[in-house]
Amino acid sequence: MKLYVVPTPIGNLQDITFRAIDTLKLVDIILAEDTRTSAVLLKHYTIQKPLWKYHMHNEHKVIQNLISEMQAGKQMALITDAGTPGISDPGFLLVRECIKNDIPVECLPGATAFVPALVDSGFPINRFVYEGFLPPKKGRQTLLNKLKEEERAIVFYESPHRIVKTLHELKIYFGENREVCVCRELSKKFEEHKIGTLTDIASYYEQHPPKGEIVVVLKGIN
Repeated sequence: MKLYVVPTPIGNLQDITFRAIDTLKLVDIILAEDTRTSAVLLKHYTIQKPLWKYHMHNEHKVIQNLISEMQAGKQMALITDAGTPGISDPGFLLVRECIKNDIPVECLPGATAFVPALVDSGFPINRFVYEGFLPPKKGRQTLLNKLKEEERAIVFYESPHRIVKTLHELKIYFGENREVCVCRELSKKFEEHKIGTLTDIASYYEQHPPKGEIVVVLKGIN
């Protein structure tokens, strides 16, 4: 019995380790956030294993059954649509339950979108703060007020539909001239990096409405 936490590519299908592929071929069951999305990756690497749905809308309902299956001897791999499970994706609850039930958990190293975004920014990143997705409403102002005195770089994810509004909002808390790096479609064909002041980058995306996954890196005070 064992749970493997397996990172998957955030875009380019070649961004997966040999070990991850071997693990997915080894396990009895693969838990996937979206089985249709994951099926594309598995087909690419000729991996034929049962795919079970595990996502934020069903994890509370299925978790005890998964624990029982592993206690009966099954080995499972947890993947998400892209990146490392548990990093702004389902995973925490299952890992916690495995630990509670003395089921071994092994997390493989691999793709995570915010790491290349931090490096690409050129900002000091020996220390940084990861915020995932900012709260859409409740708690948003409280969090931004707290972060405005943060000396470390701040990294978070954002939707292309909200990025312009968010950049303008950040100007209120961090100042118009605070430097920011917006990374879009990392590892994909139309990968883009825009670095400049909050004012300049907000203006750019007003004129060029973005598509795809976005990571925002806000430079720290120092």
